[in-house]
Amino acid sequence: MGERINSYRELRVFQAAMDATMEVFQLTKKFPKEEKFSLSDQLRRSSRSVCTNLAEAWRKRRYKAAFIAKLNDAEAEACETQVSLEIARRCQYLSNDIVEGLDKKYEHILAQLVLMIENADKWIIKKK
Repeated sequence: MGERINSYRELRVFQAAMDATMEVFQLTKKFPKEEKFSLSDQLRRSSRSVCTNLAEAWRKRRYKAAFIAKLNDAEAEACETQVSLEIARRCQYLSNDIVEGLDKKYEHILAQLVLMIENADKWIIKKK
């Protein structure tokens, strides 16, 4: 954390999560119609929730426990996205290569989230 970050949008983990979310969105457009309100919707919701929880965590930096809780929520949503991607692979909606690529992206996102949690004090807004 060398440079000062002024917005959640500047976080590399947020940018990676947003890129992955947009990739999930594009891929789920090709899912069968019968998956519109189930797997497509679930994948989109959980992937978007990673980004949303990161933004919420950023705004809760005054309170370490709340900050960590939102990062934990982001972590859980990233893992949920991985599970849904595996289901999509097993249903043959996505190829092995696509799922493996996205899974690696989410593993990297998860690693970044864990680092933020482990180093929460570096992110917390200090009281003056």
